[in-house]
Amino acid sequence: MSDTLITIVAIALAAILMFVFPLMTLSDRADDSTQLVVDSATSDLVNTIRTTGKLTQEQYGKFIEDISSTGIAYNVDVEIQQRDETVGKKRTQVTASAAADANDAYVTKYMSQIEDELYDSGAVVLKEGDIVKVRVQSNSTTISQQLKNFLYSVTGNDTYAIAAEHAGIVTTTGSK
Repeated sequence: MSDTLITIVAIALAAILMFVFPLMTLSDRADDSTQLVVDSATSDLVNTIRTTGKLTQEQYGKFIEDISSTGIAYNVDVEIQQRDETVGKKRTQVTASAAADANDAYVTKYMSQIEDELYDSGAVVLKEGDIVKVRVQSNSTTISQQLKNFLYSVTGNDTYAIAAEHAGIVTTTGSK
C-alpha cells in the first residue's frame, strides 16, 4: 500500500517538473519580451516628444498600437507639466524670490485634458523646459503572472505587473 502511495506522489512530482516549470519558463520569456516592447515604446514616445516639442495624435496612436500588439490591455497615463510664465504677473507684489519662483512654476495637464486637446487640435504643443511623464501598466494578467501570483501567495510575496514609466524635459519648442 505504501509503495502505491509513493508511486502516486512520484508521478505527481514528475508531472509538475515536466509540465509546470517549462510552462513557467516559456511564459516568463514571453513576459520579458512584452516588458521590453512596452518599455522601449514608452521610452521612444517620451524621447520623440522631448525632441520635437509636441505630442501628435499620430504619435499617440502609434504608441497605443505598439503596446497593444503585445495582446495585453494597458492603462496609459500621460502627464505634461507646462511652465507657467504668468506666475509673477498674478501677484500684487513681485519680490526677487517670487520672480525666481516664476521660473519653477508648472501647470499640469492630465490624460483627459491631453486627449481632449489631441482630438480637438491634433497635437499638444510644448515649450522648451516642459516636463513629460508617461506611465503604462497592464490591467490584465498573463499566464506567467497567474502562475507566479499563485506561488507568491503561497510564499507570501506580492503580485507584479508589466509596467513602464519614463519622463523627460522637452528640449525644443514645438510648432503646429
